[in-house]
Amino acid sequence: MSDLDAVLARIDRDLDTSLARLDEFLRFPSVSTDPRFDAGCLDAAEWVAKALDEIGLNARIIKTPGKPIVVGEGTPKEARIGTASVLFYGHYDVQPPDPLDEWVSSPFEPKIHEVDGTRQIIARGASDDKGQLLTFVEALRAWVSVSGDIPLPVKVLFEGEEECGSPSLPAFLAEHGKELRAQVALICDTSMWDQKTPAISTRLRGLLTEEIVVHGPDRDLHSGMFGGPAWNPIRVLSSLISSLHNQAGSIAVDGFYSGVEELDAVTVANWASLKFDADKFLGGIGQSSSGGEVGRSILEQVWSRPTIEINGIIGGYTGAGTKTVIPARASAKITCRLVGKQDPDYLRACLHRHLSDYSPDGVRLEFLGGEGSPAIEMSVDAPAFRAAAAALEEEWKTPAALIGCGGSIPIVDSFKRYLGMDSLLIGFALDDDRVHSPNEKYNVTCFHKGARSWARILDKLAQLR
Repeated sequence: MSDLDAVLARIDRDLDTSLARLDEFLRFPSVSTDPRFDAGCLDAAEWVAKALDEIGLNARIIKTPGKPIVVGEGTPKEARIGTASVLFYGHYDVQPPDPLDEWVSSPFEPKIHEVDGTRQIIARGASDDKGQLLTFVEALRAWVSVSGDIPLPVKVLFEGEEECGSPSLPAFLAEHGKELRAQVALICDTSMWDQKTPAISTRLRGLLTEEIVVHGPDRDLHSGMFGGPAWNPIRVLSSLISSLHNQAGSIAVDGFYSGVEELDAVTVANWASLKFDADKFLGGIGQSSSGGEVGRSILEQVWSRPTIEINGIIGGYTGAGTKTVIPARASAKITCRLVGKQDPDYLRACLHRHLSDYSPDGVRLEFLGGEGSPAIEMSVDAPAFRAAAAALEEEWKTPAALIGCGGSIPIVDSFKRYLGMDSLLIGFALDDDRVHSPNEKYNVTCFHKGARSWARILDKLAQLR
């Protein structure tokens, strides 16, 4: 029996013990956005640091202005010359569990439910990201148990503020980045294509956030006394929002498509081979048609096209009953998903110019700003990428789907910008995991085969020169 075979057998044999460790980890209410849960965040950081120490990764808990960051590092006793080194990233913080009355069990008291023959771990953080994070730790634990060592140099970074925008991470990377640098970063915060098909995310959309405030009269006004001559900021804001798109669903802001590239033939063929069911996707969210760009497939719209979305509108009286008022101001929160070579700073200027041009005289616009990060695309020809794809195919008995990701993972840009590192995005979540929602779940099979997959990936990467 090879070392890898023995490691896989150990993962199988220890599954119940691994699930018990995950149960402990999930019980910490590590909600990063709410100060009431600061103690839970610290407890989670200490727990995962202890788990790293147990497998010889020399963990440290580093204080930040926000939640602590856990780092660990280990080198094989007999490391091969030229062996690849990896940095694994995950986060121990979770989203708030509200609304609590919609959970089938307490969000921080994990339960395993069986649904249609599938065992599911129900708890906040089960899929995002504690269960995913622990698949890697358990794979390393099995390697150490079998061989007495890890198979290649490993560094680990677990943060506690991913769910609230990672505000402490840029300064942390600026100070500690050099000691974290490796040949490739591994990120387990993404999904499989379906229950039987693993996936590697090859592209991520970037993110641009903005908030616009429309200022009208110098105070709230009586709508009977001033209705007509007074500019109503809500009406102005509504007009500005409607100007951002045309009837075909395309963005109507001049310059916004600068840097957007058409898909190459290989990518088009690869996405077509996935046999994506658009009707099922739309039906799953209660829709019968797409609100995106006319003539673009759903996968194109989500993975390779930019968007401007209005995430919230604030203005006027919103309480019970009626208050006949013209408000002094109204605001909207905006996020843009970016693709290709789009420049966040350039697009912010385009957005400001468009909204200013469409704004009437008599009102004042204020832009509160936000964050911006570009889109990311990974090379599928890199040796580490090919090694990981081969390992996934061996475990799942089917080729890994090469997919896009409509969301944004800013840490990928940070690793590239601060550390000069490319990332491999390999996750074992499923689309129905109810991430960020009540009754978040993680299939036991995903947890089990996720650990087996990482064991195989580490073995393949250790063989790279």
